[in-house]
Amino acid sequence: MNIKLEIIFFVFLGIIILIDAIWIFRTEKRLRKFFAGKKAKDLEENIEVLEENILKLKLAKEEIEKELKNINTKLRKSIRGLETIRFNPFPDQGSNQSFAIGIMNEDGDGVVLSSLYSRERMSIFAKSIKNGKSEYELTKEEKEVLKKAEVEHKAL
Repeated sequence: MNIKLEIIFFVFLGIIILIDAIWIFRTEKRLRKFFAGKKAKDLEENIEVLEENILKLKLAKEEIEKELKNINTKLRKSIRGLETIRFNPFPDQGSNQSFAIGIMNEDGDGVVLSSLYSRERMSIFAKSIKNGKSEYELTKEEKEVLKKAEVEHKAL
């Protein structure tokens, strides 16, 4: 009975050794595949290369964030609302030859350009806008064009 137990023990031990050998062979194969074509010769070098790459990515991310902040600052000052209205200020003369143009940025700053056309002459006016308001009195058409330009820039 002792011999049977010894045989079973050695068979069981042989199976375990065989399974371990297969596992080691497969692991070795996977590691060779992992390191194939890489500069690194061992795991420590590979980790160092990965750390360098992560550091480069962090620096690139910081640069991109700075640039994006700069672009957003510039974008706030760009034209975000632009609207034109044509109108006839003198009902007894001509047609809609006069106009008002509202140009605004995201902060509500900009300009209103307007022209009054009559048969004898044409006048052009420019009124600065700060925070959606002008220090000069605005005509009905200028107020309307500013309101439309503001709605347009808010829709963006």
